[in-house]
Amino acid sequence: MNTEDLYRLLRTGHVQAQGVVDTVADPLLVLDDSLRVQSASRSFFDTFKVDRYETIGQRIYELGNGQWDIPELRRLLMEVIPKSSAVIDYQIDHDFPDLGQRTMLVTARTLHHPDRGSRSMLMTIVDATDRYRESAAKDVVFGELRHRMKNLLGVALSIARQTATEGRTAEQYRDDFLGRFGALVEAQDMAFAEADSLGLKTVFERLLAAYAVSPDAIEIAPGPALTLDPRAIMSLNLVLHELATNAAKHGALSVPGGRVRVSWRIEADDIRITWAERGGPPVSPPETAGYGSRLIQHATTYSLGGQVEQAYAAGGFEAEILIPLGKAFLPG
Repeated sequence: MNTEDLYRLLRTGHVQAQGVVDTVADPLLVLDDSLRVQSASRSFFDTFKVDRYETIGQRIYELGNGQWDIPELRRLLMEVIPKSSAVIDYQIDHDFPDLGQRTMLVTARTLHHPDRGSRSMLMTIVDATDRYRESAAKDVVFGELRHRMKNLLGVALSIARQTATEGRTAEQYRDDFLGRFGALVEAQDMAFAEADSLGLKTVFERLLAAYAVSPDAIEIAPGPALTLDPRAIMSLNLVLHELATNAAKHGALSVPGGRVRVSWRIEADDIRITWAERGGPPVSPPETAGYGSRLIQHATTYSLGGQVEQAYAAGGFEAEILIPLGKAFLPG
């Protein structure tokens, strides 16, 4: 075999080897024992927007703007060759030119050359940025779900404990508890709905529909377009449930012809919600505050950051609920 044939053979082998390297989807480098780049895949050039002149023959920690010049990574790579060990998914967070802030996972393994005494290294680089971001987003969603479930179970337990039992039948206790628990379920269903279904008017319509004994029993007056924060729906639903339940038992919704009007308006940095009953039996303040009244007060004050006033007027029961705009309502 003459020199020309040997050169052709070597060149063919090199082209074939480079072709194999170029088939790898993730960026790949072949380094010698001094960490100089011997070969690079097409995906490496495409990903990092560099050419062969900037890459081949350069040490790994000299590439680009020094993004690979990390003492710990250099030490790990230097140990790969003499110890025949490996670096697996070493994480690098860096602001790469033309790529921005990315998270890269580096894996390096020794390549043995039994026909010659030297060794080289195969180094692959995986862009894990999107994977890490998705994982972080899932963690946030899971944490929010766990927090919501904890709150839901805590409220359900409180309702079970606080619903009065003295002087009442088991059926009466069951009906009161299941009514309040059903309000929680409805609130959770709405809280997980799409954002565009959480307009305040829609919330009122859905939560109060079950209490309308006739088509005109409950009037929801027109008001400014507002979107309720899903986290506030449970608290507002509990308040509305108590108001509607009391109206159905003792107030305007307990007799034919009784009416309830719900309205809201913006006052400076607050939303004022008005509940007004008309056409019902005479009302008077209770001698002692029951759990329902305490629940309304607690949900409005502590959960919604607002305040509530209840008035037993001659014309019927009224409630004024004041909620800060930034506490329960989404911007825009």
